[in-house]
Amino acid sequence: MFATNQVWNSLFEPLPRNRTYEELERIAREVRKDIIRVTNAAGSGHPGGSLSSADILTALYFRLLKHDPQNPKWDGRDIFILSKGHAAPGYYSVLAEAGYFSKEELMTLRKMGSRIQGHAHTDVPGVEVSTGSLGQGLSIANGFALSYRLDGRSQRIVALLSDGENDEGQTWEAAMFAAFRKLDNITIYVDRNGIQNDGFTKDILDTSPLEEKWRAFGWNVVVIDGHSMKQIVEAYETSLKVKGKPTAIIANTVKGKGVSFMENNVAFHGKAPNKEETVKALAELEAGSGS
Repeated sequence: MFATNQVWNSLFEPLPRNRTYEELERIAREVRKDIIRVTNAAGSGHPGGSLSSADILTALYFRLLKHDPQNPKWDGRDIFILSKGHAAPGYYSVLAEAGYFSKEELMTLRKMGSRIQGHAHTDVPGVEVSTGSLGQGLSIANGFALSYRLDGRSQRIVALLSDGENDEGQTWEAAMFAAFRKLDNITIYVDRNGIQNDGFTKDILDTSPLEEKWRAFGWNVVVIDGHSMKQIVEAYETSLKVKGKPTAIIANTVKGKGVSFMENNVAFHGKAPNKEETVKALAELEAGSGS
């Protein structure tokens, strides 16, 4: 188990640049366990998309982003926006693992009076923007990116989108704006797990070929395995070198990743695991099984 009050090594840049891929994978496994625990305790939530994005969130908060859990409003921090706000169980689990708040408070997800709400909310330390309705995250990222450029600030703006959000007109309006304004301080990950609320994305509104669409809108595009820490990290580091274009990292993932009976299972988009399922899921994660 990793400490919940991590103190970063660097005095001036409080971020864990030296995490190995193996360490990131171990942290992501702990995050997945917490996703199962908190959604079971709440009796509701969105475990599937939280599990599919756990590797991306872990890599961001334990290696890539400039941030400080001891000072969430640190002026030098990068800005992260969870556009797919329903994946809050995964986001909160990463923030708790990093030390923004305690694991005990994490377990109050969706409880009356708790600040750990069902969608990402700014009451929670480390959360920059309250998000829920899909399609808005990239527009918000554009606002941050343009204002930071005007202020001469060098921080990155990073957003995590769902693949279902590519159904949304606002997403593509924002994509046009970012490319037109040459907002090369934006990097987005698209969690392409192939499932949305109503079923498989290919049956609801097929956005394929997705990478070609983002390129046509003027973006630099990288396609990766969203469960490979190496690819997640290298794609982000490559995006830092791109000038004149924002970067979209299309991350091919598995809904419910790490728990065999949740993987590619539409039911677990918004269904919390029951007691028996929780025991089985935690045992699989502890053993490192699952595809």
